[in-house]
This record gives sequence, C-alpha cells and structure tokens, in this order.
Amino acid sequence: MNKKKKLDQNTIQTAKRLLKYMTGTHKIQFIIVFICIFISSAASIAVSLSLKFLLDDFIIPLIGQTDPNFAELYKALAVLGCIFALGVIATFIYTRMMVYIGQGVLKSVRDDMFEHMQTLPIRYFDQNTNGSVMSLYTNDTDTLRQMISQAIPQALMALFTIVVTFISMLLLSPMLTILAVVIIFIMLKVTNKIGSNSGKYFIRQQVSLADVTGFVEERMNGQRVVKVFNHEDKSKEEFDKLNEALFESSANANKYGNMMGPVIGNIGNLQFVLTAVLGGLLSVTGVGGITLGVMASYLQFTKSFTQPFMQVAQQFNAIVMALAGAERIFRLIDEKPEEDEGYVELVNARKDANGNITECKERTGMWAWKHPHSADGSVTYTELTGDVRFEDVTFGYNPDKVILKDISLFAKPGQKLAFVGSTGAGKTTITNLINRFYDIQEGKIRYDGINITKIKKDDLRRSLGIVLQDTHLFTGTIKENIRYGKLDATDEEVYEAARLAHADQFIKMLPKGYDTMLSGDGEELSQGQRQLLSIARAAVANPPVLILDEATSSIDTRTESIVQKGMDNLMKGRTVFVIAHRLSTIRNSDAIIVLDHGKIIERGDHEDLIKLKGTYYQLYTGKLELS
Repeated sequence: MNKKKKLDQNTIQTAKRLLKYMTGTHKIQFIIVFICIFISSAASIAVSLSLKFLLDDFIIPLIGQTDPNFAELYKALAVLGCIFALGVIATFIYTRMMVYIGQGVLKSVRDDMFEHMQTLPIRYFDQNTNGSVMSLYTNDTDTLRQMISQAIPQALMALFTIVVTFISMLLLSPMLTILAVVIIFIMLKVTNKIGSNSGKYFIRQQVSLADVTGFVEERMNGQRVVKVFNHEDKSKEEFDKLNEALFESSANANKYGNMMGPVIGNIGNLQFVLTAVLGGLLSVTGVGGITLGVMASYLQFTKSFTQPFMQVAQQFNAIVMALAGAERIFRLIDEKPEEDEGYVELVNARKDANGNITECKERTGMWAWKHPHSADGSVTYTELTGDVRFEDVTFGYNPDKVILKDISLFAKPGQKLAFVGSTGAGKTTITNLINRFYDIQEGKIRYDGINITKIKKDDLRRSLGIVLQDTHLFTGTIKENIRYGKLDATDEEVYEAARLAHADQFIKMLPKGYDTMLSGDGEELSQGQRQLLSIARAAVANPPVLILDEATSSIDTRTESIVQKGMDNLMKGRTVFVIAHRLSTIRNSDAIIVLDHGKIIERGDHEDLIKLKGTYYQLYTGKLELS
C-alpha cells in the first residue's frame, strides 16, 4: 500500500514538473490553448444542445402548417453554423499551438538534460551505459512529444466536455442524469482498475527499452570483438532475453491499454440503450416533462458524455509512457552534480624585476595559482611548476574495495614518472585522482604545494594534458579536433602542434589537409593516425603537466619511433606521468614506479631497477609478463 502511495506521489510530482515546463516558457501560449479548447468544447456542446431548441421551438411547430415560415429556422441554423465555425477555428488554433509548445518543451528538457549532464561526475557515466543515457534523449523525450502535442489537448478537451455536458444533462433531465451518474461511477472504477495495471507495465516497458538500446549500442561498438571471438550466438542469446523482457512488458502494457477503449465504449453503448428505454418510458407516462427535443438532445449528450472517456482511454497509453519517461529524465536532471569546493584559481601571471608574481589578463606563457586566504583576506600567488605529490593516499571506487593503499610518491617539476604493473594494479587510477575524476578517501595530493581539493576542478584540469589509449575524435575538421585542446588556438598554433606530434605529414597528404572532415570517431583514419591527432590536441593545449595513458599502445613500432621523437619534444620542461606496457618507451624516465595490487613495490630509474633485479628486471628481461 505504501509502495503504491509512493508511486502515485512520484507520478503527481512528475506531472507537476512537466506542467511547469509547459507554463514556464510558454505561459501565454498555454493560456490561449486553454481558452481555445474551452471554446471548442463549448461549441461542440452547443451543437448537441441545439437539437432540443430546433425540434421543440422551430421544426415541430412548423409541422402541419399550410404556409410555413422558415425565416426563424434559417436564422437559428445560421447562428448554429457560426458557433460550429468558431469551434473549428478554435480547434485549428490550439492544435497548431500545441505542436509549437510541445517542441518548445522538448527543447527546454533536452537543454536542461544536456546542460546538467555536463556537471555530472565521471562516476555517473561509469555506472550507466551510453545506450541507456541515449534512450533518455530519444525514446523518453519522444513519449513527451506525443503526450504534449496529442494527449494533453485531448485530455483537457475531455475534461471540459465532461463538465459542460454533465451540467447540460442535469438541466435537461435530472431524472435521466441519475442513471448517468451511476454509469460514471462504473466507468471510473473500470478505468482505475485497468489503468493501474497498464501503467505498471508501461513503466517496465520504458526500462526494458533502455536496456535493449544500451545492449545494441554496446554490441555495435564492439562488433569486431564479437566476430573475432565468435560471440554471435552468445550475443543473440543475451539480446533475446532482453528483447523477451521488452516483449512481455510491452504486450501486457498494450493489452491493458487497448482493453480500456472497447470496455468504456461498450459501457457507453449500454448507457445509450438504458437512457433511450428509460427516457421513452418517462416520455410516454408524461413524467419529468421529457419532450421529443429533450430526448433527442439528451441521447446526443449521452454519446458526447461517453466520448471524452473514450478519448482519455485512447491517450492513456501515451500519458503513462510519457510520465514514465519523464520520471527517468527528471532522475537524470536530479542527479547530484559534481561537487567542487575549490577556491584556488589558475591565472595568467608574470614576474616583476624583484621576482614577485602578479596577475595579468593577457597570455604570458606563465601560470600561477591565485590563492585567497579567508583568515586575513589576503591573496597569494604560487607559480605553476608541476610539482605533484601523493601523501599516504588510500582510495577505492567502492568503500569496501580498496584500490590504492597508502600510496606516497612525488614528481618534481619537469620530471617524467612512469607507472608499471599488471592490469588492476592501480596505474590509471592514480591519473584519475590527479584529475580529480574521483576523490580520495584518505591522505592528500598536493600540486605545487597546494592540496588539490582547494583548487577549482576546471582550473586543475586546465593545467593538465592527457592522451588516452582510446582516442575520441569528434565530427568536424582535423583542425577543429586539434583545436579542441585550446579553443582559441590560432591556425599556426594548430599546425605547430601537429608538427610536434609528427601528425603534420599524414595530414598534408589528405585531400583537404587540415580541413578534412572527420565523422564516426575518425573512422576514415588509421588507429595510429587518430592517436597522433590526440597527441597533437594535447600539444596545442601546452599544459605544464602531461598524462600519457598508454598513448602509443595502438601505434605500430615504426610509427612509434617517429611519435616518440615528437613526444620527447612535447615532454620537455613538463611533469609527465606515463603508463605504458612497452617498457622500451620509459627507459629514459626519471623514475619508474612498479605497482602491485595498489601498492608501490619498487621505485627508481631504469638502471637502478635493473641492478635491483626485482619485478621490473623480470618484466624487462621477459622473465615475467604483464597480465
């Protein structure tokens, strides 16, 4: 009972938030729609009510006259025609306007979703598949479109029609209206019973649809792996399970949803028959003052009264699906954004003759940390040199599973640190912590002597360049993809970065050079060429600290020797963290750190570790392999 009550409350809250979207940015249009729907509903009722007056006041009195005068009847028909035309115009206006409102609301929802998504921590995307997130932008927003442009206008129209029709029926014959009230009670009971079952399955349908979308997206990206390992049958088996769950939820949802219309329709037909029989008896016996005109109008109202329930039944599926989709959308919007309690900023700076650091607006090639002190209101500036230190750091992605245990290490400005270890040893985790993609549970990480929790995350990440093993290129030109590292970079800076990464040669061989369009994550290029562009993107950012996460692992040996020269140029004067499986690429590192199960077991340069004849020696000589 409490679960059902909570579900109803969530649905009500979701409906309220959707209403705010509609009335927030489109308040005037929504008021106009409201008025037009009322006019359309009133016009429809007026046409039904006119039957009584046409029959009792105009047509029946003319029967039997030798020289009937139709002037008054024509006037009445003309008025009726004007009312009908007004209703048609009002219907045209609100249907067109609801399309505009619907698209406007979807735009606002998508804007809010995407804007909020940019504030979410990396953890959210690690825990949710790309397909399930994409389903919010496609499947769930499409259900909102259907509800706003179709279901809501019809629901409002139905509400007005029910109210006005009931009042008209009550005025025409209170006795026959008693029967209508009984039928209404039955309809509401049936609607509630069928609707609750339908809604439950429609919610499951949206969840299952997101699961299927996520699975398909994942298998499409990994199609080569599926084929290489002959995983087609297993993938089909897993897809069939997800598709079967979607089938069951969709079948049950539509079974109950489609059942509602015919059931209500038959109840309406039963009401029509009972009204005709009871009305006929009352008319014959002279009870209730029911005339032929009253009877004709009342029977028309009986149909008009049932029709709104039919309309709601037909749109019920769309409403439930939209509310389920909206609940998922609002769940994303309500996700807690990435917290940033930092207050230290990264600024352009220069040194005066006395060596004092001052802040400036123009780029000088020198950066400094602007550190305000709340105690006395003073501001100090610390030059950004790239000194990074871990002090007794303990971290786990989950509290019950520690990845790094009491890690202490340091990288002095300009030093190159290399991390070696088997998969799961914690190499990539260390770089994630430097970026503050995740926050540590214990210990401290200091950057130029400042605890990185005090540095604003945007400023921290602006000072770091990163080249990942998996390259990500965006739809656009090669020039635009390189410029992604520094949006205001000049063309010459882009060309220089490409030359530094040794990407310039292959780019110039392309038909349109730097203006060559890329799509589909750069599928037109080889893996090595994509990696070169990723390196050039880091180069144009010109960061003081560089993170290379197996950056050359996807490049062939010949290309690697070329890239390594560019990498050496790129790393000059910078603090560099390197993760590499190819130990030949890290021989010239100032320090090599060997990790095992989240602990540092060896540290030193290449020569020292070879002399030590420990784990690194075994790895380098091939006696031990990285797993």
